[in-house]
Amino acid sequence: MNPQSDNQEPRSQTPATPATGHVALVGAGPGSAELLTLRGAALLAKADVVFTVREPGAELAKYRSTLLSHCHEDVKVVEPAECGGEIDALAVSHARDGHRVVRLYSGDPLFGCRGADLAAACREAGVEYEIVPGLSAVTAVPTYAGIPLMPEGVSEVRVVNAKDPGVDWTNQGEGTLVVMFPDAPDGEDARHSGPGYDQLCKALVAGGRPGTTPVAATRMGSTTEQTTVVSTLSRLTADIKAADAKGNNVPTPALLVVGEAAERQRDLSWFETRPLFGWRVLVPRTKEQAASLSEQLLGYGAVPEEVPTISVEPPRTPQQIERAVRGLVTGRYQWVAFTSFNAVKAIRERFESYGLDARAFAGVKVAAVGEQTAAALRDFGIQPDLTPPPGKQSGAGLVEVWPPYDAELDPIERVLLPRADIATETLAAGLSDLGWEVDDVTAYRTVRAAPPPAPTREAIKGGAFDAVLFTSSSTVRNLVGIAGKPHNATVIGVIGPETAKTAEEFGLRVDVTAPRTSVSALAAALSEYGAAQRAEAVAAGKPALKPSQKRRGRRRKTV
Repeated sequence: MNPQSDNQEPRSQTPATPATGHVALVGAGPGSAELLTLRGAALLAKADVVFTVREPGAELAKYRSTLLSHCHEDVKVVEPAECGGEIDALAVSHARDGHRVVRLYSGDPLFGCRGADLAAACREAGVEYEIVPGLSAVTAVPTYAGIPLMPEGVSEVRVVNAKDPGVDWTNQGEGTLVVMFPDAPDGEDARHSGPGYDQLCKALVAGGRPGTTPVAATRMGSTTEQTTVVSTLSRLTADIKAADAKGNNVPTPALLVVGEAAERQRDLSWFETRPLFGWRVLVPRTKEQAASLSEQLLGYGAVPEEVPTISVEPPRTPQQIERAVRGLVTGRYQWVAFTSFNAVKAIRERFESYGLDARAFAGVKVAAVGEQTAAALRDFGIQPDLTPPPGKQSGAGLVEVWPPYDAELDPIERVLLPRADIATETLAAGLSDLGWEVDDVTAYRTVRAAPPPAPTREAIKGGAFDAVLFTSSSTVRNLVGIAGKPHNATVIGVIGPETAKTAEEFGLRVDVTAPRTSVSALAAALSEYGAAQRAEAVAAGKPALKPSQKRRGRRRKTV
């Protein structure tokens, strides 16, 4: 029986409450993606929609790309330019549809950014939100420049937004003054920063600061395009123009530090003085093999760019390698000699496809031709029994230390040599001369990779790369084949004498040779070369230019 009385209207069904998502305002730091907080990374990993930062330029495009690498593949990425000034409204709308939204801010959402507007919009709409602090350029950029904002004797720091037309430049105290956006007024070409700095310095001098007051202008802070000019208020504009004329000009944004703190930059600079700071280094290897080399180069301040020159593929007829794997398990071999990372990878993948692991190598002695190969074996759980001495990490070097076959001491005379289809015969021939019977098995094929994009090819031939690191003769042949010869001004680094010989055959002058056959040693050798070049320039009172900045008029002569 209906409990409603006759004079009551029927109850209408209450509409379902729409799903409510979440908005995270995430500070991403001033320019380096490595300055993102752990909380920011965790929120990006869960995000359905991400609104990116605005900044232009190649370095900051990479910054955005690295930040987005924390997200899942299906995330929707929204560029600010696509929003028509309605970013906050769109973010709230996505959240009301049940999505987890992340709005990225350069620096900190509430310091120099308009995060408060989005937070207010979320509150008004009843949408849950979270604000994740980020490193503000006000503190992070001076730290990357080596400028202590409160050195001994300075107890006050003031922060001013130069874009505010109402700033009173006559009342800025005597402590450290940090000026945001000092480089150019709105509407001017941001690459021509002189007029902005000139007006600012004159205003500070007119306001009572002496013209001899130390000042430091840092542009593109915390990125590998960072550059700092230390001067005084009376000379800053001229010194910036002089630095730009010598090839140090970079795009904005910028930060200005005024006061005694600026003088410490010359003593405490740590980022811009890295041996390969800002060097664009081409790493022509497969992506997996390039990872460790690129990581090391990043530590030296370089900007590595990986360009695959070979593609590793399974052998056309797998029966041979399958028989070899069965032979390993059944005790057919006394030794296995690995000559490359890819050989280890091929055998490991074959083992794992059969449900086997490193325990199947019990009773078999294992040799590795070099450090990278040995590292790949250890990652598989195998400690190599034999490696060449430092400086001789090659097939020939391995033959030098390989014991001759002794029928009384060695129960089995057979050696498995899994390698590429185009490998040289040096090791196989050397082992045969020592009395061993060698099963020379094709474990993988190497084929030339597809050419890189046109901009990369143009950069290689036009000298936009500062260095190229060749880790084998095949990387030399394949890079030249798919992209052309590196420019005369580009520094050429090679992993050993065989690679050096191939490079010279292609008309390239070798500038750096690793002291031993190791990618780690190659990166370190390039770092030492860069440090020596920088020290030579500083001693001569010249700017430490990168090779790409010297390319005009330079000619490479082969030796």
